[in-house]
Amino acid sequence: MVRAYGPLDYQGLPPASGAWREGDEPGLRQFVDLGEFTTQSGFTFPNVRVAYQTWGTLQPGGQNAVYVCHALTGDSHVAGEAGPGHRTAGWWDSMVGPGKAIDTDVWFVVCANVLGGCQGTTGPASLDPDGKPWGSRFPVVTVTDMVEVERRLADYLGIQRWAFMLGPSLGGMRVLEWMTAYPDRVRSGLVLGSTAAVTADQIGTHEAQLAAIRADQNFAGGDYYDAPDGAGPHVGMGIARRIAHLTYRSADELQARFGRDPQPGEDPYARTHDSDAGRFAITSYLDHHAEKLARRFDANTYIALTNAMSLFDLGRGRGGLAAALGRINAPLVVVGIDSDRLFPLDLQQQIVDLAPGAEELLVVESLHGHDGFLVENDQMAEFTRQALKRLELLDD
Repeated sequence: MVRAYGPLDYQGLPPASGAWREGDEPGLRQFVDLGEFTTQSGFTFPNVRVAYQTWGTLQPGGQNAVYVCHALTGDSHVAGEAGPGHRTAGWWDSMVGPGKAIDTDVWFVVCANVLGGCQGTTGPASLDPDGKPWGSRFPVVTVTDMVEVERRLADYLGIQRWAFMLGPSLGGMRVLEWMTAYPDRVRSGLVLGSTAAVTADQIGTHEAQLAAIRADQNFAGGDYYDAPDGAGPHVGMGIARRIAHLTYRSADELQARFGRDPQPGEDPYARTHDSDAGRFAITSYLDHHAEKLARRFDANTYIALTNAMSLFDLGRGRGGLAAALGRINAPLVVVGIDSDRLFPLDLQQQIVDLAPGAEELLVVESLHGHDGFLVENDQMAEFTRQALKRLELLDD
């Protein structure tokens, strides 16, 4: 049965952006100021603030520390309910908590919003020293920059070595960067639905999304935060989200769920050239996800993090991919999703083939494509438990 999504409606959106802003309810976030930071692009922030959350208790010596790296539109709120300060429930709530795959009665779990993010860590919506949003002045940031900020956070928390680090998609890229740049600080890792170098096909998809945002008349070159009536670039970001969402779900799933069905009560054959009335069911589904993202995310952050993914090449400056992945000797579990058309299985197999610490490619069976890591809870929990079990065996 086709779900009836309502017409696209951007009314009642947060002012111009769904970013967390100074003065908003902090929720469960904790904050730390890490001081001056210079990006790979040569821009120096006088101070970088990081928003993070923790679960569980850190043992003396930090031997039970686990770091979760979030994906593109994720944030530090891995587990927990929606509520003040958090518009949505934890994005991986099925995985983290007492008695769950990452048992917080055993492990001390940390997740921070990345540099460039929009949920408390320094990003385009954050205020500069003069009290104005960085906006169009926010620099190009890279996965390497994000990891360097995360390393400084680990130093602040007194964690010299992560027992286990895991992440999907953009998060998986950061796991690989950590294990290559700081091999003595990650004891074991898990990479899920990711790659060691973004391909031309993925860059092309990214560029189409960024072009949509920049073409929005309300983008204003990136300086839209004080726009009257909250007129942010919601339409452009919505188009970007539609493009992205088609890569997050499999063609088979979309055909099975929607086929050529019209949206209930609408007739695609009655369309006019200047109206979106008369939608297909798949159209209304994409509209729904476009509006959802606009209510909780920021367009400048979408640009910054998507661009960082396009720039990601673990082998850059390290003698190529084989040389870079060849440095990963710590135990590494690599997981792919059989229907993932954003980061298909051959990209994870490449990691397995070239990283000495990786034994085999584990495959999540799913109709849901790249988003399988958010949907296939039982399979993800099992693979994570296996990875943690291997870690425990190292202690025997």
